[in-house]
Amino acid sequence: MTHPIITDLTTRYTAKKYDKTKRVSAEDLAVLIEAIRLSPSSINSQPWKFIVIESDQAKDRMHRTFENKFQFNQPHIKAASHTILFAYNPTYTRDDYAQVIDTDIKNGRTKSENREQAFGAYAFVDLNTDEAGNNATWTKAQTYIALGNAMHAAARLGIDSTPMEGVDAQLIGEEFKQELDGYICDVAVVIGYHESEEDYNAKLPKSRLAKEHVITLL
Repeated sequence: MTHPIITDLTTRYTAKKYDKTKRVSAEDLAVLIEAIRLSPSSINSQPWKFIVIESDQAKDRMHRTFENKFQFNQPHIKAASHTILFAYNPTYTRDDYAQVIDTDIKNGRTKSENREQAFGAYAFVDLNTDEAGNNATWTKAQTYIALGNAMHAAARLGIDSTPMEGVDAQLIGEEFKQELDGYICDVAVVIGYHESEEDYNAKLPKSRLAKEHVITLL
Protein backbone atom coordinates (compact mmCIF):
# COMPACT_ATOMS: atom_id res chain seq x y z
CA MET A 1 0.00 0.00 0.00
CA THR A 2 1.30 3.43 -0.95
CA HIS A 3 0.09 6.39 1.09
CA PRO A 4 1.87 9.12 3.10
CA ILE A 5 0.26 7.92 6.36
CA ILE A 6 1.42 4.37 5.74
CA THR A 7 4.89 5.63 4.89
CA ASP A 8 5.01 7.55 8.17
CA LEU A 9 4.04 4.50 10.19
CA THR A 10 6.16 2.05 8.25
CA THR A 11 9.35 4.07 8.53
CA ARG A 12 9.01 5.23 12.16
CA TYR A 13 10.43 3.09 14.92
CA THR A 14 11.50 3.49 18.52
CA ALA A 15 14.99 4.96 18.55
CA LYS A 16 17.41 3.26 20.93
CA LYS A 17 20.38 5.60 20.64
CA TYR A 18 20.35 9.33 19.96
CA ASP A 19 22.87 11.60 18.29
CA LYS A 20 23.64 14.19 20.96
CA THR A 21 24.95 16.64 18.34
CA LYS A 22 21.58 17.01 16.59
CA ARG A 23 18.66 19.09 17.78
CA VAL A 24 15.08 19.52 16.61
CA SER A 25 14.62 22.96 15.07
CA ALA A 26 12.45 25.54 16.78
CA GLU A 27 10.12 25.48 13.77
CA ASP A 28 9.60 21.72 13.87
CA LEU A 29 9.23 21.75 17.65
CA ALA A 30 6.51 24.39 17.37
CA VAL A 31 4.61 22.22 14.86
CA LEU A 32 4.92 19.17 17.11
CA ILE A 33 3.75 21.02 20.20
CA GLU A 34 0.75 22.40 18.33
CA ALA A 35 -0.08 18.90 17.06
CA ILE A 36 -0.02 17.63 20.64
CA ARG A 37 -2.25 20.49 21.80
CA LEU A 38 -4.76 19.62 19.08
CA SER A 39 -4.99 15.97 20.16
CA PRO A 40 -8.51 14.60 20.70
CA SER A 41 -9.77 13.53 24.11
CA SER A 42 -12.99 12.13 25.52
CA ILE A 43 -15.69 14.88 25.59
CA ASN A 44 -12.85 17.24 24.64
CA SER A 45 -11.87 17.13 28.32
CA GLN A 46 -8.15 17.83 27.74
CA PRO A 47 -7.24 16.64 31.27
CA TRP A 48 -3.52 16.98 30.64
CA LYS A 49 -0.36 19.01 30.80
CA PHE A 50 2.67 18.65 28.55
CA ILE A 51 6.03 19.69 29.94
CA VAL A 52 8.71 20.18 27.30
CA ILE A 53 12.23 19.62 28.62
CA GLU A 54 14.71 21.50 26.47
CA SER A 55 17.33 23.36 28.53
CA ASP A 56 20.40 21.70 30.02
CA GLN A 57 19.12 22.60 33.49
CA ALA A 58 15.78 20.90 32.85
CA LYS A 59 17.55 17.87 31.39
CA ASP A 60 19.67 17.62 34.55
CA ARG A 61 16.49 17.60 36.62
CA MET A 62 14.89 14.90 34.48
CA HIS A 63 18.13 12.90 34.50
CA ARG A 64 17.96 12.78 38.31
CA THR A 65 14.54 11.13 38.26
CA PHE A 66 16.17 7.87 37.09
CA GLU A 67 18.09 7.50 40.36
CA ASN A 68 16.06 4.50 41.57
CA LYS A 69 14.92 2.66 38.45
CA PHE A 70 14.62 2.53 34.66
CA GLN A 71 18.25 3.55 34.23
CA PHE A 72 18.19 2.04 30.72
CA ASN A 73 16.19 5.09 29.62
CA GLN A 74 18.37 7.62 31.44
CA PRO A 75 20.92 8.19 28.62
CA HIS A 76 18.16 9.37 26.27
CA ILE A 77 17.47 12.40 28.44
CA LYS A 78 20.73 14.19 27.69
CA ALA A 79 21.46 12.69 24.28
CA ALA A 80 18.07 13.36 22.70
CA SER A 81 16.97 16.82 21.66
CA HIS A 82 13.92 17.10 23.94
CA THR A 83 11.84 15.13 26.41
CA ILE A 84 8.11 15.72 26.67
CA LEU A 85 6.24 14.71 29.82
CA PHE A 86 2.62 13.66 29.36
CA ALA A 87 0.81 14.37 32.62
CA TYR A 88 -2.81 13.86 33.62
CA ASN A 89 -5.16 15.30 36.21
CA PRO A 90 -6.10 12.47 38.63
CA THR A 91 -9.14 14.34 39.99
CA TYR A 92 -10.78 16.02 37.02
CA THR A 93 -13.73 18.13 38.21
CA ARG A 94 -16.69 20.08 36.92
CA ASP A 95 -14.62 23.24 37.35
CA ASP A 96 -11.97 21.78 35.06
CA TYR A 97 -14.60 21.03 32.44
CA ALA A 98 -16.01 24.54 32.84
CA GLN A 99 -12.73 25.87 31.45
CA VAL A 100 -13.30 23.76 28.34
CA ILE A 101 -16.87 24.98 27.92
CA ASP A 102 -15.90 28.62 28.44
CA THR A 103 -13.17 28.21 25.84
CA ASP A 104 -15.75 26.68 23.48
CA ILE A 105 -17.94 29.74 24.01
CA LYS A 106 -15.03 32.09 23.36
CA ASN A 107 -14.14 30.21 20.17
CA GLY A 108 -17.73 30.15 18.94
CA ARG A 109 -18.21 26.40 19.26
CA THR A 110 -20.88 26.74 21.97
CA LYS A 111 -23.40 29.54 22.36
CA SER A 112 -23.21 31.33 25.69
CA GLU A 113 -26.89 30.71 26.36
CA ASN A 114 -26.21 26.95 26.08
CA ARG A 115 -23.48 26.92 28.71
CA GLU A 116 -25.36 24.88 31.32
CA GLN A 117 -26.66 22.48 28.71
CA ALA A 118 -23.07 21.82 27.61
CA PHE A 119 -22.33 20.30 31.00
CA GLY A 120 -24.46 17.31 29.99
CA ALA A 121 -21.33 15.65 28.62
CA TYR A 122 -19.81 15.77 32.09
CA ALA A 123 -21.96 12.75 32.96
CA PHE A 124 -19.28 10.66 31.31
CA VAL A 125 -16.76 11.97 33.84
CA ASP A 126 -19.09 10.98 36.66
CA LEU A 127 -19.22 7.45 35.24
CA ASN A 128 -15.45 7.23 35.58
CA THR A 129 -15.08 8.87 39.00
CA ASP A 130 -15.02 6.99 42.29
CA GLU A 131 -16.44 8.14 45.63
CA ALA A 132 -13.15 9.83 46.52
CA GLY A 133 -13.24 11.93 43.35
CA ASN A 134 -10.49 9.95 41.64
CA ASN A 135 -10.77 9.47 37.88
CA ALA A 136 -7.09 8.91 37.11
CA THR A 137 -7.67 5.74 35.08
CA TRP A 138 -9.86 7.71 32.68
CA THR A 139 -7.71 10.84 32.47
CA LYS A 140 -4.52 8.83 32.10
CA ALA A 141 -6.03 7.06 29.11
CA GLN A 142 -6.44 10.41 27.36
CA THR A 143 -2.69 11.09 27.51
CA TYR A 144 -2.04 8.00 25.40
CA ILE A 145 -4.19 9.43 22.63
CA ALA A 146 -1.95 12.50 22.68
CA LEU A 147 1.15 10.31 22.82
CA GLY A 148 0.17 8.41 19.69
CA ASN A 149 -0.62 11.64 17.92
CA ALA A 150 2.77 13.07 18.96
CA MET A 151 4.70 10.10 17.59
CA HIS A 152 2.90 10.24 14.24
CA ALA A 153 3.43 13.99 13.98
CA ALA A 154 7.12 13.51 14.79
CA ALA A 155 7.40 10.85 12.09
CA ARG A 156 5.83 13.19 9.54
CA LEU A 157 8.47 15.78 10.48
CA GLY A 158 11.29 13.24 10.14
CA ILE A 159 11.93 13.30 13.89
CA ASP A 160 12.79 10.11 15.76
CA SER A 161 10.99 9.31 19.01
CA THR A 162 11.06 6.94 21.94
CA PRO A 163 7.95 6.54 24.13
CA MET A 164 8.86 5.75 27.73
CA GLU A 165 6.60 4.21 30.34
CA GLY A 166 9.89 3.41 32.02
CA VAL A 167 9.87 6.60 34.06
CA ASP A 168 9.62 7.10 37.81
CA ALA A 169 6.33 8.92 38.39
CA GLN A 170 7.14 9.50 42.05
CA LEU A 171 10.50 11.15 41.45
CA ILE A 172 9.16 13.12 38.48
CA GLY A 173 6.38 14.31 40.77
CA GLU A 174 8.93 15.48 43.32
CA GLU A 175 11.40 17.04 40.87
CA PHE A 176 8.73 18.83 38.81
CA LYS A 177 6.24 19.41 41.59
CA GLN A 178 5.74 23.07 40.80
CA GLU A 179 5.27 22.53 37.08
CA LEU A 180 2.96 19.52 37.48
CA ASP A 181 0.81 21.20 40.14
CA GLY A 182 -0.88 17.98 41.20
CA TYR A 183 -0.85 16.29 37.80
CA ILE A 184 0.85 12.91 37.38
CA CYS A 185 3.33 11.83 34.73
CA ASP A 186 3.46 8.10 33.98
CA VAL A 187 4.72 8.34 30.41
CA ALA A 188 7.07 10.54 28.42
CA VAL A 189 8.55 10.69 24.94
CA VAL A 190 12.03 11.73 23.91
CA ILE A 191 12.55 13.18 20.45
CA GLY A 192 15.58 13.88 18.32
CA TYR A 193 17.63 12.06 15.72
CA HIS A 194 19.07 8.59 16.09
CA GLU A 195 22.77 7.77 16.14
CA SER A 196 23.13 5.89 12.86
CA GLU A 197 26.00 3.60 13.88
CA GLU A 198 24.79 2.51 17.31
CA ASP A 199 21.01 2.53 17.04
CA TYR A 200 20.45 -1.17 16.34
CA ASN A 201 16.68 -0.75 15.98
CA ALA A 202 17.12 1.49 12.94
CA LYS A 203 18.52 -1.43 10.97
CA LEU A 204 15.80 -3.95 11.78
CA PRO A 205 12.84 -4.62 9.46
CA LYS A 206 9.34 -3.53 10.46
CA SER A 207 7.38 -6.38 12.03
CA ARG A 208 3.69 -6.46 12.90
CA LEU A 209 1.10 -9.20 13.17
CA ALA A 210 -0.72 -9.96 9.92
CA LYS A 211 -3.86 -7.98 9.16
CA GLU A 212 -6.08 -11.04 9.37
CA HIS A 213 -4.79 -11.65 12.89
CA VAL A 214 -5.88 -8.28 14.27
CA ILE A 215 -8.53 -6.86 11.93
CA THR A 216 -12.09 -8.14 11.63
CA LEU A 217 -14.34 -6.66 8.97
CA LEU A 218 -18.06 -7.20 9.50
